[in-house]
Amino acid sequence: VQLQASGGGLVQPGGSLRLSCAASGITLDYYAVGWFRQAPGAEREGVSCINSRDGNTYYADSVKGRFTIARDNAKHTVLLQINSLKPEDTGVYYCATVHQSHCTVVGGRQLSLDMDYWGKGTLVTVSS
Repeated sequence: VQLQASGGGLVQPGGSLRLSCAASGITLDYYAVGWFRQAPGAEREGVSCINSRDGNTYYADSVKGRFTIARDNAKHTVLLQINSLKPEDTGVYYCATVHQSHCTVVGGRQLSLDMDYWGKGTLVTVSS
């Protein structure tokens, strides 16, 4: 199983990007898929996640209203639209999936990092 995140780049504050997560060896349609990011010198954190059956989504408080996760089942990918980017959004963005249909949120607030498969990340740099 391999996952690959793409779509990162250099963008000015206030700009937008659309990240895409594709997989081989597994069909993402059937599993929960999460997006995570790791800023320089910081721990990896969960950003967003989408369930497979009911389509419910999770967003970290820091990205609510700016990020949107969605599935493109025709292409078997998961997209992350990121708008109104801020310098603190800078980091490597990873997608990951787990052998279950729902995202695991710890304490009702944090997305669990306990995923089965991780992809190589894509770098997002927000700078003027």
